[in-house]
Amino acid sequence: MSSFVSHLKAALRSPLLPFWLVIALLPVGRSSELGTFLCLLGVVMLFVRQPGALREHAGAQLLLWLLGAYIGAALLSAVDSLAPGKSWSTVVSLLRYVPLGLYACFAIRREEKLNALYMAVAVVVAFWALDAWVQALTGWSLGGRAEAERISGIFGATNLKLGPTLSVLSPFVLWSAHRRWGLKGLLLAFLLLLGPVLLSGSRASWLCYALVALGFAWHVARSPLRFLGAAALGAVLLVAAGGVAWKTSERFQMRMERTLEALQGSAQSLDSATSGRLDIWRTSVAMFEGHPINGVGVRAYRNAYPSYAPANDHFVVSGEACGVGEGACHAHQWVLEVLTETGTLGLLCWLSAIVLAVRAWRRAGAAARARAFPATLALGVMLFPLNTHLAFYSAWWGLLFAWLLGLWCAALHVYPAAHGEAA
Repeated sequence: MSSFVSHLKAALRSPLLPFWLVIALLPVGRSSELGTFLCLLGVVMLFVRQPGALREHAGAQLLLWLLGAYIGAALLSAVDSLAPGKSWSTVVSLLRYVPLGLYACFAIRREEKLNALYMAVAVVVAFWALDAWVQALTGWSLGGRAEAERISGIFGATNLKLGPTLSVLSPFVLWSAHRRWGLKGLLLAFLLLLGPVLLSGSRASWLCYALVALGFAWHVARSPLRFLGAAALGAVLLVAAGGVAWKTSERFQMRMERTLEALQGSAQSLDSATSGRLDIWRTSVAMFEGHPINGVGVRAYRNAYPSYAPANDHFVVSGEACGVGEGACHAHQWVLEVLTETGTLGLLCWLSAIVLAVRAWRRAGAAARARAFPATLALGVMLFPLNTHLAFYSAWWGLLFAWLLGLWCAALHVYPAAHGEAA
């Protein structure tokens, strides 16, 4: 327990505090930008003292290439955007991710600091999960009262991001529990997060968390036979937890009944089961066909949607997503988001970045890959293409994505513990 406390104290001290604050304040509106601002100040002071620091850090250089592709796609799309004001302001706002990521690379130079940050993030996410359990049992949490269909935890009923955030950040909880308490700790942590993820009602989060479970099963098993055994155990736990939730939670039962509508076989039932995603995706394809080179413009999706949607489109008529006459706010799938908003040029930027990231990960070596495992898994499930997604160019989900990207680049290039003092 003493090592756990020491790691947590280390993370709450400078220089890790500003970067950690981004995650700690995620549920509290735009207050997480406080951490982003502090990281900016830290990077400015670093370059004032060491103007050539960038040349000495391979992780920081990798980050600049990856963010260059991410921001570059948005920049290319803004040239003839259907909503130029929104697109250009988005491009400018994306620039804040550069100092955020650079701060991570320079602040997390030793393995001890990396482990401390992992632990501190795990504490935050575990606290969110406990708060969600309280809401599931009592109807209330620090974020207020739950809505009818799902729990929302500390994020609140008007900000349904509990499920996606818990599932994406779950690798840090599972890694910390396994490191501190072994397989027993890993299993308990898995169950701690499983309930809130299921009751959050986000089907995308269910798939995301299942992928995290498979990733950890392989990481721990290290052999095909053991992996199959671990995967089978995980499947049993998922089925058992789902059965309990079905019998005890009306919210979960409602979401499952909607999900099972897909088994009826008709296009209408499948669209209903996916909450209208099929209509959105069909309109997204039409939007891309109309602007194949550089898209309609980053964050201009809602402006273009009514022009490409059918006249009786549910989202345009009802205003359920963004408002009457506007339709859906984003494509709900990151590949379609990139294609519709940034076009073929944008997708090429993203694919180039993915290839570069995979090559950097492979060249880093087994020890570096092991150190970066939680961040790698978090990014992997966040970007898993066969799922629905929040908008990667939005202020909130984009910030979490950039934060993970900066942490991943830092984790691949930290000094091992044996060389920590020399670093």
